[in-house]
Amino acid sequence: MSELTVMSSLGAEWNRVRAVAWKDLTAERRTKSNFNAVVAMAALILLFFGFALGPDAEGLRNAAAGVLWLTILFSGVLAFNRSYQLELEAGALEQLLLYPGERWAIYVGKLLANLAFVFLVEVVTLPLTAVLYHVAFPERWATVLLVLVLGTTGFVSLGTLYAAMASRSRSREVLLPLLLFPMLVPVLIAASGATASLLVGDVMGDSRAWIRLLVAFDAIFIVASTWAFQFVIEG
Repeated sequence: MSELTVMSSLGAEWNRVRAVAWKDLTAERRTKSNFNAVVAMAALILLFFGFALGPDAEGLRNAAAGVLWLTILFSGVLAFNRSYQLELEAGALEQLLLYPGERWAIYVGKLLANLAFVFLVEVVTLPLTAVLYHVAFPERWATVLLVLVLGTTGFVSLGTLYAAMASRSRSREVLLPLLLFPMLVPVLIAASGATASLLVGDVMGDSRAWIRLLVAFDAIFIVASTWAFQFVIEG
């Protein structure tokens, strides 16, 4: 009987996760304003860095991984700020917190919605990066995609938590990057290192160590963020 109760409770929480994620994605699909702004900014960042680095094809290829992850970083911050903005503007956050259930379900729902959003942005930025920075299609493309998934997951898990922390502040657009960027240094170093290694051929197998580090970071960040969310959102 107790096992049935636990399973029923988990099923209810996962239904709540899906409801939160679907709500955020539906709101974005109807307006598309945030997605269009983020994609436009990502394209501008890639163009500006391309002009700054000059016409040297080899130099552009060497810088492609770092520029790509910086673009994902700055684009994601806009998505995170938007994540809680609709609830705050409509006064719906308190009602969402009063709904029966665990707080972690709200976090996981927001996390899934933000992951879907950032992945869609990457679908646009990856081909653009390949064209502007003369990056050839790598033989180990599946491993490159794995690095992107792992790096994005670690980045978004922290971003979703810190966006909740900064959401009640009037200066949240400024506060969020100040809180988030220092915490993301390990993820960005590992992700850009693995991506750069794979794009140049991964002769020494350097990407393996970076990928293991990304897996460890993701596990720690997701577990810690899910646990801490209940204290952050009520603070």
